[in-house]
Amino acid sequence: MNKFLLVASMAILLTSCKSKNSESTISVDKKHKIPVYAWMGGPGEATDEELAAQFEDLKKKGIDGLMYNGGHDPETYRRVGKFVKNAGMEFHTWIPTMVQGENPKLEKEWYAVNRNGESAFEKPAYVDYYKFLCPSKEGTYNFLAELYGNVAEVKEVDGIHLDYIRFPDVILAPGLWDKYGLVMDKEYAPYDYCYCDDCTSDFKEQTGIDIKAVEDATQVAEWKQFRYDLITNMVGRLADVVHAKGKKINAAVFPGPSISKKLVRQEWNKWNLDAVYPMNYNDFYLEGPEWVGKIVKEEVTAGKAGVPIYSGLFICPKPEKKGNEKDPENHGLLPEEIGEAIAGSMRNGANGICLFTPGRMTDAHWKAFEEAIYADYSK
Repeated sequence: MNKFLLVASMAILLTSCKSKNSESTISVDKKHKIPVYAWMGGPGEATDEELAAQFEDLKKKGIDGLMYNGGHDPETYRRVGKFVKNAGMEFHTWIPTMVQGENPKLEKEWYAVNRNGESAFEKPAYVDYYKFLCPSKEGTYNFLAELYGNVAEVKEVDGIHLDYIRFPDVILAPGLWDKYGLVMDKEYAPYDYCYCDDCTSDFKEQTGIDIKAVEDATQVAEWKQFRYDLITNMVGRLADVVHAKGKKINAAVFPGPSISKKLVRQEWNKWNLDAVYPMNYNDFYLEGPEWVGKIVKEEVTAGKAGVPIYSGLFICPKPEKKGNEKDPENHGLLPEEIGEAIAGSMRNGANGICLFTPGRMTDAHWKAFEEAIYADYSK
């Protein structure tokens, strides 16, 4: 959450939850309440009573809807959704799309292939779970259509929330370079997907270009666009499936779309979605909280007319240790920064925000959060 390298592992584990505003010009007024969503996962071993209490607490804190990861089983969402709806929140199922581990329903040939000819299933980039499917495979679409279609049939589900709807990061966000010991000043072969026979032959048929024969495939604009379009088309087909069930579809995306196109080949401003949740995680781009408002301005300007933008905010779980923490996935907004990030988002046109995650919020975060979400940003 984002979805970044952290998101898939967090999506499987995250459960419960626990903020002072830096802008003195903001006055709290309960008449003004911005829409707030949150990414979280579960249910783990939680009892029905624990789930009910957890969701009621989140609603009281100001959360209006959840992007909830509970695996692939519709019954999990039926059970959890009942308590989310009883608490008065929207319920969207947060399920990774192109990232899929070993599954008897998936053929090994459906996984993406990098420029070195290596399968993402057999030799995933960066981390073991980066097993990306290839969007050109009809089997990939059929698997995902069945998955999302079945979950969308659950009465309690308001929408399907796509995550990892992209290719692997051909370039990591700069805040992650040191962690992985990489300098990603260009597109390197191990991280450049997909060069499977289907993708390259379809591209040649469309353009007449044999991408495997060109001197530098990374400089071929048509090849980049071809892969943007593969993801865009997949989103469109899945949107048709979900809409046919009478449900909404939305997605977690990288910021931009200038950044999302460059890093993960997401041209999300062309997607057929009911809402977009850009992961505006400033620390991953070595930026302060003021950056959030700047990138939201781009997102709102570039986004499709009428499609809401909810600014994703990455929370620091242990503010007192951030200065000594080397792993950027343990960085994030401090309590004294969250108000600025929320204000920047709203003043630049966001329709609301989304937290990654409630479980990372400290008491100081919640205090600052409460002040910020009830402010009037129309002035």
